[in-house]
Amino acid sequence: MNCREVALVSTATIFGAFASAFVYHTFFSNPRKHSSRINSSKNGDVSEKRSSKDPFDPSKRKGYLSWDDYFMAIAFLSAERSKDPNRQVGACLVSQNGIILGIGYNGFPRGCSDDQLPWAKLSKSGDPLETKYPYVCHAEVNAILNTNHATAAGQRLYVTMFPCNECAKIIIQSGVSEVVYFVEKRLNTDTAYVASHKLLKMAGVKVRKHQPQMDQILLKFKEP
Repeated sequence: MNCREVALVSTATIFGAFASAFVYHTFFSNPRKHSSRINSSKNGDVSEKRSSKDPFDPSKRKGYLSWDDYFMAIAFLSAERSKDPNRQVGACLVSQNGIILGIGYNGFPRGCSDDQLPWAKLSKSGDPLETKYPYVCHAEVNAILNTNHATAAGQRLYVTMFPCNECAKIIIQSGVSEVVYFVEKRLNTDTAYVASHKLLKMAGVKVRKHQPQMDQILLKFKEP
């Protein structure tokens, strides 16, 4: 049986074993849109660099992912599991020593059919129950809840989009010490995000915007 370059798995503990190349998504694209690319802007295709490695060269490979890019890429990869047609958000909870504790994406609660609940942003009749908002669990919440009973206290949360105020409350209450986000959504105009920023600051949760070292990363499913 052929070996794949990357084995995608469903649990956070096995997910932490990812090695070098993964994620079929573009960092600088809108997290709402699925992407079919992820290349290194400086070094080209990561898989090509590995295959062209001189077997007599004792030096380590160049162009490997930084920790920040690695964890944010996993958040982007998790977002690809979301069935929301308008916005796909992913999150990755990481321990202080770099161990992945939980991953999540936006979707309906367990046991609630995503074929029977609405995905619409607006209702033609004006009924909010005909939209997704009363039902969806956010990626940040799912990542925290998917920790396999590990505590979130003192950990870092990587998320593709800045958390809203409801998620900020859960982030604070769970003890997360740092939030690393990729995209700001109307941070200075939307009440939910202004309140989120205020709450996180008051609670002493460090917040920073991710600055990727690579524009893109490419994942190829082929024999190593």
